[in-house]
Amino acid sequence: MTDQQLAAQLRTDLSAAIKSKDEVTVRTLRMVMAAIKSAEVAGTEAIELDDAGIMKVLQKQAAQRSDSAQAFTEGGRTERAEAELAERAVIERYLPAALSDDELQAVVAEEVAGYSGEPKAAMGMIIKAVNARVAGRADGKKVAELVKAQLA
Repeated sequence: MTDQQLAAQLRTDLSAAIKSKDEVTVRTLRMVMAAIKSAEVAGTEAIELDDAGIMKVLQKQAAQRSDSAQAFTEGGRTERAEAELAERAVIERYLPAALSDDELQAVVAEEVAGYSGEPKAAMGMIIKAVNARVAGRADGKKVAELVKAQLA
C-alpha cells in the first residue's frame, strides 16, 4: 500500500481553492496534479506515486517556476515573472522547509571530509551523497556549487 497523504491533501486543497475562487491556487494545483498524472504514466507501466514520488514532482515543478520567472524577468515581462513566482509560492506550501546556507555548508563539509583520496575525482559521489542527505531541502545547483567550491 502506498502512502497517499500528500495526494489527498492536494485534492482537498484544490476543492477548497475552487470554492474560494482562488485562481492562482486552482491553476497551480491543476498543473501540479497533471504533472503527477504524467509522471505516473510516463514509464512502460502505469504506477501510483507515493508521497516521496509526488514530492519529487513538486520539487521539479517549483524549480521550473523559478527558472521561468528568471527568464521572464530577463525578458522584461515582469507581470508573467510575478505570476510564476506566485505559482511557486503555492507549490512551496507542500515542500519541506529549505536548509539555511550554513546548514547546507555544514552537510557539504561533512561529506567532503568523509571522502579520502583525491576529492575532485569523487565530486559526483559527494554531490550525490549530499543530495541524499538534504532530501529536497536544497537546490541541486546550489549543492553542486558548494561542493565544487569546497573542493577547490
